[in-house]
Amino acid sequence: MNRQQEFVLRTIEERDIRFIRLWFTDIQGYLKSVAVAPAELEGAFTEGIGFDGSAIEGFSRVSEADTIARPDPSTFQILPWRDGAEEPDSARIYCDITMPDGQPSWADPRHVLRGQVQAAADMGFVPYIHPEIEFFLVDSLDTGGNPPVPADNGGYFDQAVHEKAPNFRREAISALEAMGIQVEYSHHEGAPGQQEIDLRYADAITMADNIMTLRHLIKRVAMSNNVRATFMPKPFADQPGSAMHTHFSLFEGDENAFHDPDDEDQLSPTARKFIAGILTHAHEISAVTNQWVNSYKRIVFGEEAPTAASWGMANRSALVRVPMYSPGKASSRRVEVRSIDSACNPYLAYAVVLAAGLKGIREDYVLPAQAEDNISQMTRRERRALGYRDLPTSLDQALKQMERSDLVAETLGEHVYEFFLRNKWRECRDYQSQVTPWELRANLDY
Repeated sequence: MNRQQEFVLRTIEERDIRFIRLWFTDIQGYLKSVAVAPAELEGAFTEGIGFDGSAIEGFSRVSEADTIARPDPSTFQILPWRDGAEEPDSARIYCDITMPDGQPSWADPRHVLRGQVQAAADMGFVPYIHPEIEFFLVDSLDTGGNPPVPADNGGYFDQAVHEKAPNFRREAISALEAMGIQVEYSHHEGAPGQQEIDLRYADAITMADNIMTLRHLIKRVAMSNNVRATFMPKPFADQPGSAMHTHFSLFEGDENAFHDPDDEDQLSPTARKFIAGILTHAHEISAVTNQWVNSYKRIVFGEEAPTAASWGMANRSALVRVPMYSPGKASSRRVEVRSIDSACNPYLAYAVVLAAGLKGIREDYVLPAQAEDNISQMTRRERRALGYRDLPTSLDQALKQMERSDLVAETLGEHVYEFFLRNKWRECRDYQSQVTPWELRANLDY
């Protein structure tokens, strides 16, 4: 038994923790959990916890159903509440999923991301990630088709005092920090009910774990404030959608590989090739970074969400933006990918973005000229004249691009790649068969 495992077992005993929740995600990014008693945890560290992988959508076939969840002791955190009591009595640990012989499960999204972290390490880099996570607070989550009602009427950076959950962000940040997740900023976003929480940078796998934890905590804190939280990309037709703008940087030891003090934009050749990789493969990875039919209601022409593969210094209409808040600070040089939405599977989304950027570095991709104008206000003809290639505007288009992508197939692995495509094509067919209220209003009297 290693020191981390010993620390976890000792803490559980000292804090009188009664329930250990072992967490992992499925391919679509839904959080899965199994609770074990403290007495079983030592055995779980040694042998794992067996479960029926065929019962988790996309994990394994019935003939290969035996699957093992192996707790990662470095992710141990005590959950910051206990219903009806003063002291918390539950903790969570993320798991790696393996087969009975100890080999990683090809269906484990955490394993997919770890593959790209290793690919970066083989090139001498450590990826760091910093997301800006947007979501909505609404009165209720009615999945019967009735439109939601925002929990407030606030706008960008508003200090709302009459909202239905005035203490929400304070309680949410306290819960996150109690679990060791550092928050940089939080504020009201541009739409009624819309919130944003920015997490302090961390390595790629830790950040993906943190995002899954944040979603769980946000929903829990919202319920305690008599509202509900949704990470749906576009719940309101007449308001902006929820993005998860994500900042990426690569470090070589203590040095930021994206910074070059002698460059006029302070961007290193490594950074430029990384951006070029993302732009080149943006269409192929779109189905993963924006995985739902609803994701493409957010990515529409004339809105702030990026619709073309472009980049720019501080240009918020570009797909990749280079922030200029601290131009002289070497450690802060990073690139921001603005297409990713808050309902992605963060393990898979970050894996494909890293894969695209790293390929750009390995193969010396050339970065095109940056965009200086507001791309979102350009016509399609103007974008084409400037050489900008439009991103997919529907899940159907994105899946067709993904089907032709060797990069995505290699990054996700055959199992995840094939299941993801099958599942998302089914979603497209289900959506296409629906008759919407808009169609009835427009065509019923024809």
